[in-house]
Amino acid sequence: MKDVFKLGRAGDIKKVADGYGRNFLLPQGLAVLATPGALKQADRIRDRAAERRQALNNELSGLAEKIESLRLLFPAKAGETDKLYGSITTQQVADAATEATTFEIKRQQLEVQPIRTLGVHIAKVRLTMDLVPEFKVVVYREGEAAPKEGEEFAETELVEAEEAVEVEEVVEATEAPEAEEAVEETEETEASEE
Repeated sequence: MKDVFKLGRAGDIKKVADGYGRNFLLPQGLAVLATPGALKQADRIRDRAAERRQALNNELSGLAEKIESLRLLFPAKAGETDKLYGSITTQQVADAATEATTFEIKRQQLEVQPIRTLGVHIAKVRLTMDLVPEFKVVVYREGEAAPKEGEEFAETELVEAEEAVEVEEVVEATEAPEAEEAVEETEETEASEE
């Protein structure tokens, strides 16, 4: 028996749908039927699984530190609004991470939203249920120099600040004519009533 992501740890007693248990969990050796004998063994299985899990976490902690310091660079074609023509797939990120760490990382282990814009994105790798390091994925415009470590944050914050200022100016500009029109309409109605 093994830990099953989003279901439970080895030794846990869970109720699942018949088809899920019969067609997936049992044939894969991930679970056993909850017979009286299996229920008695559950504590022992849980203890052994916890020991194995701790040993695996200790073994992979060095890899987790290496992944945390990882910074993957992807050049991509993008429009003027920084939207990519296409996207950076989880398979591309997994391949680049595997190449950088020399440890096979499958796309199913990655937790990352589809990357469709330029900038810095955060990806997580699920090494075990307890060990989930994250790393940076930097997507920059093809043909330009790759941004250095601190540059991408400064540019991103600067762009967001400029957009916020423009939005405030536009809001103020649209509110002023409406207020003037309301005052003029009020004056006209008062004049016509007299």
